[in-house]
Amino acid sequence: MTPVRAYALAALVSGLDQASKWWIMTVVRLEEQLTIPLLPVLSLTWVENRGVSMGLLTADSAIARWLLVALTATIAMVVALWIRREKQGHEQLALALVLGGALGNIVDRVRLGYVVDFVHLHIGRWSFYVFNVADAAISVGVVVLLASALFERPAVRRES
Repeated sequence: MTPVRAYALAALVSGLDQASKWWIMTVVRLEEQLTIPLLPVLSLTWVENRGVSMGLLTADSAIARWLLVALTATIAMVVALWIRREKQGHEQLALALVLGGALGNIVDRVRLGYVVDFVHLHIGRWSFYVFNVADAAISVGVVVLLASALFERPAVRRES
């Protein structure tokens, strides 16, 4: 994978995330219904996430919101630069997922003041956090990066 393809994938992920949120808000109108059961283990559930991952660092004021935008935008810029420096294709792919997800959620936070979450996995009384396409992409990207760091053999340096 080249950096250009990684950036294109990031744009695709961000676009899919925004398209899914548009559909949830304008076609499904989930905000009015709050929850729609789909399967015994899956529902569409409206959540306005004003924090980051799993509701951490909640931004409950305008200043906190824009600080969170600045923080996540800085992280996205670092990831974008990392893509350019990364030589491993699978790591570029993982970084592209992280970047695309971050951009999708940043757009929400700038436009709405919160991130729209709506995918709700649950079994009986156990409930997984409500998430969105961007969150899923970020999670998959991070898992690939962690697996790569844990399981790949380090390059052997040859002494000359």
